[in-house]
Amino acid sequence: MRPLLLGANGQLGRTFLDHGALAAHTDLVSASRDGVLTAGGTGEVADLSMPESLPALLDRVQPDVIVNAAAYTAVDRAEQEEALATRVNGEAVGVLGQWAAAHGALVIHYSTDYVFDGSQAQPYAVDAPTAPVNAYGRSKLAGEEALRRSGADHLIFRTAWVYAAHGHNFLRTMLRLGAEREELRVVADQHGAPTDTSLIVNATLAALARWQPASATERQSLRGTHHLVASGATTWHGFATAIFEQAVAHGLLPRAPHVLPIASGEFPTPAPRPVWSVLDNTLLQTRFGLTLPDWRDGLGNVIGEMARSARG
Repeated sequence: MRPLLLGANGQLGRTFLDHGALAAHTDLVSASRDGVLTAGGTGEVADLSMPESLPALLDRVQPDVIVNAAAYTAVDRAEQEEALATRVNGEAVGVLGQWAAAHGALVIHYSTDYVFDGSQAQPYAVDAPTAPVNAYGRSKLAGEEALRRSGADHLIFRTAWVYAAHGHNFLRTMLRLGAEREELRVVADQHGAPTDTSLIVNATLAALARWQPASATERQSLRGTHHLVASGATTWHGFATAIFEQAVAHGLLPRAPHVLPIASGEFPTPAPRPVWSVLDNTLLQTRFGLTLPDWRDGLGNVIGEMARSARG
């Protein structure tokens, strides 16, 4: 296998590089927007804001698996930069798919709960109608559609509420604010499943291991769109409360701040958010023989990792 990892410096990309199973491939090629790798060393340059530049990279690397962990993820800024978001999240993904279709490669691509409008009150099935409520969601849906149209073998993994011990995310923001303040106000009427990047990486590699030896007929049943999220659900308020409980238990914080529940209207953002972002992950678990653990398990693992790192 000759994998190409795009977005190697992002939350998900860094976790892929930290995971021994993918890094063990001596043919692994990592790429970032400027070719510099946060983990050290240099990689290939892959700037998805310039989709026209990607075929030359792909022709040079000749990957048989393209793992697209790169994305425009500034949800609020996308309201003013929708054209840029669509180039990165939409047009570039179509270019990857076109090249993969012509060269027999597999594209593994990550999408989002934001392709749904959040108006229902039960977990979204993979084939539920899409209706994004913001520019970011529209750009990600454009990428899904472009990849499907390309005819390439593909696995689209929709995920949600992603966090890690590194990078910019809700978990790290809460830990910073919790150390500074006695009281926090956190939205309590948006629902989802916090999903750590290690879960995403482990499930992706398990799916890839199932894909590789599969026959052409079997691959037809595996390809397509799946929901890759932790099991269970909570609110941002519930997530914050659990973060502080774990952080105190692991010695990352001396005490937990008081977390007040508020409505979304009390914390307005430029981009509207879906109220219901719970995704049904049953299909992925069934198709690939996986068990996706409860979101609390992932949180405990990440907080534990951060505590061990803090202790040196």
